[in-house]
Amino acid sequence: MIADYETLAKTIAALTEGETDDVALMATIACEVHHADDRFDWTGFYRVTEPGVLKIGPYQGGHGCLVIPFERGVCGAAARTGEVQLVPDVEAFPGHIACASSTRSELVLPVHNADGEVIAVFDIDSNQPDAFNDQDANKLAEILSDVFAK
Repeated sequence: MIADYETLAKTIAALTEGETDDVALMATIACEVHHADDRFDWTGFYRVTEPGVLKIGPYQGGHGCLVIPFERGVCGAAARTGEVQLVPDVEAFPGHIACASSTRSELVLPVHNADGEVIAVFDIDSNQPDAFNDQDANKLAEILSDVFAK
């Protein structure tokens, strides 16, 4: 099953309407996105809890790393640069952190608030190599922007 992003966006918009608590929003998004696509093996947020530090937030799937510094891994790169990280082969990514040995590819999107600050990253791991594409990145970025940057 491949994500139907139009339906997913409508569902998330309806479920999050009027909610302002970031953790509640993240939990809902992680759940809905995780169950929308068979490629998504681990789906969740790492929140910026202090300068240069990400801590695990709401997620779906097996355990994740508890703390990730901005200087390390794919999630750190997304938080540090504020740019989407689309990684077809995690073994080829310098400084990749193997939170789960099953991860083969990864898509990490920065989450910006209304002021444009990175407040978290949204991390999707797949046990399939080269599982993600630009459409996944663009559609998920739109969903995140609609929820957090308003």
